[in-house]
Amino acid sequence: MTLTATTQGRAASSPSGDDDRPALRRCITGDPGVFAAEHWSRLPMLSRAADLGGDFTDLLTLADVDELLSTRGLRTPFLRIAKDGAVVDPGRFTSSGGAGAEIADQVSSDSVLRLFAEGSTVVLQGLHRLWPPLIEFADQLAADLGHPTQVNAYVTPPSSRGFSPHYDVHDVFVLQVAGEKHWTIHSPVLTDPLRTQPWADRAAEVAAAARRPPVIDTVLRPGDALYLPRGYLHAATALGEISAHLTIGVHPVTRWGALESALDLLRVAAADDPELRRSLPLGTDLADPDSAADDVAAVLAGLHAALDRIDPGQVADRLRARAWSQVRPQPVTPLATSAAAAALGPDSVLQLRPRLRVQLRPAVGDRVALVAGRRTLDLPAARRPALAALLAGAPVAVRDLPGLAAGEQLELARQLVVEAVAVLPGSPPAGAGQDGVRAWDAGPGS
Repeated sequence: MTLTATTQGRAASSPSGDDDRPALRRCITGDPGVFAAEHWSRLPMLSRAADLGGDFTDLLTLADVDELLSTRGLRTPFLRIAKDGAVVDPGRFTSSGGAGAEIADQVSSDSVLRLFAEGSTVVLQGLHRLWPPLIEFADQLAADLGHPTQVNAYVTPPSSRGFSPHYDVHDVFVLQVAGEKHWTIHSPVLTDPLRTQPWADRAAEVAAAARRPPVIDTVLRPGDALYLPRGYLHAATALGEISAHLTIGVHPVTRWGALESALDLLRVAAADDPELRRSLPLGTDLADPDSAADDVAAVLAGLHAALDRIDPGQVADRLRARAWSQVRPQPVTPLATSAAAAALGPDSVLQLRPRLRVQLRPAVGDRVALVAGRRTLDLPAARRPALAALLAGAPVAVRDLPGLAAGEQLELARQLVVEAVAVLPGSPPAGAGQDGVRAWDAGPGS
């Protein structure tokens, strides 16, 4: 039996399931199951603050934006600035940080002030890696949806627009934080666009579609939310005061992703066929298609045969690995956790690291594989019952890990804590700071 868990041992489930999904419920009106069946990847959904029961000031405020821009040592590409549909050269708002911080791509708060006063939109990127409330929210939303997420913030001066009509190649939830913004939404010119199909490649079609009657024409006010499937055209203009909204980008796991995984396996399988590795005959005239017809036919036949040998389970596993590499479990505190691991005893209590995607595979011989996020631990098969107990969900004392002697219990517990698979309940989650990881490409913006 293969045991899979996503957060504190909770079994993985479909986005259309009936569990609580707290982050998703903050973004939509009504039941998540109805959203999954009727809106997810199909139709936009507009939700008002009165129906959602609150606002989003716990996630980000204008004062938080000022703090990020002025005192956090922000660097590109965590900041973009745009005006009238064009991105501003980063050289206009970055500089050295002074003595001991001479790196030249640091955000200059006075330059940002001047550009913002002139009508430019400030875009804070990768906030799911920078701002603690949004780290937690984005990670929980990814767990709720089963798809990776990212967070950007768009802060626009009064009566200004940062980007012209465009579409994104990922789904988005728009959460209005401050001020008001007028949104116009148009039907797609391309349904379910891929990352290789950006809107700029269809700029003329997008411009023509944006002149047609919109499917949504509305003003978002603080606490309102809007869901847009990838491909829907959108543009937004701030009204009479500073407007700020969060764009939660959802990077969907797609059938195309499964196709890419299958092609990866196909390349490996086809390379084992000596007929497909053969050179073409000496003197083949590639300008004459008929001269290579037999070889091309042999290649296609070989590919068909190799494709028939591919195990669908392997394709699914590659797709899982790609998706799990894009999602992030709750951060850990390296120093405190290292000290806690050294101090573990029989009465210490462990639990699965929150939001960690974990799969415990069947034992093969005397070994067992524990897939934990991006990594796979190779462990003695005798430890499988203890690992299964941890994945069951409830906190478990070291002395209660089944199937192991006392010394082995402590050894496994320390390994799981150091490998960031297990944590001690009640330990504080790690804070967040800029770690140099580039934000996901968010396209032109929202």
